[in-house]
Amino acid sequence: MRALGGVELLLAAALPAPPATPLPGVAAALHGAGFLGYLGYARAAAPGSSCGCTTRQQDAPLTWRAFVRAAAVLAGGIAAALAQQPWWTVAARRPAAALWLVLAAAAALTALSADPDRHWRMPLRRLRLRIAGHPLARTSHPLAATGAPMAVPAAGPMAAPTAVPVAATVELLERSRAWQSASRVVRSALLDHWDDGGWRILQFAGVHGGGTAARPVLVLFAVDAAASLDTVREPAVRVSVIDADSGAPVMATA
Repeated sequence: MRALGGVELLLAAALPAPPATPLPGVAAALHGAGFLGYLGYARAAAPGSSCGCTTRQQDAPLTWRAFVRAAAVLAGGIAAALAQQPWWTVAARRPAAALWLVLAAAAALTALSADPDRHWRMPLRRLRLRIAGHPLARTSHPLAATGAPMAVPAAGPMAAPTAVPVAATVELLERSRAWQSASRVVRSALLDHWDDGGWRILQFAGVHGGGTAARPVLVLFAVDAAASLDTVREPAVRVSVIDADSGAPVMATA
């Protein structure tokens, strides 16, 4: 991988040189075409794998951005191979067009970055929330509008309310690994919720087992009440499954 990175650096250094030979452009085009083929193979053979081409984002699965980046390398190599005159002479004749081209390329590189949410989308969203406030902060939960009962902890005082809406906690939960592992048991939407000891408890109905051994259960997820997509990617989640009739625990994981 280091050797491949060294080859890419040499190509990047050779491409801005005067177009005395089309070899750097041809090599870049072949590099882009080869990587497009590799991405297509990886997407077909292991859809959840990472291309490993975006520095520290080793666990990011393949997306359309990886294909567009490789296609841009291919197109850039073809353009460099077909160039008939140095780029600086064209830029000197058309400075305005050259400036717009540079700005467009910078915008494209930003949009195609490995993790746009972490690098620029998330900071912009946080700035907007600090200026305008959270759009869900003053809205009530849908269960309250329908008259559904809201449970309270069996013992002990309820924790102080947090600024994180319940809908945001549910969205964070549904993106977690804990939800993926236990969702096969869940058979309902959110039925109830309450805060206790810094945790937000989310209650769902479900079915455990199959055939004659199937029995109704309650699935309880405990999520950090102060966590949201703005603060954490993979929250700490505790999962408990209890028998709906007897209240006996069926399984529990952390």
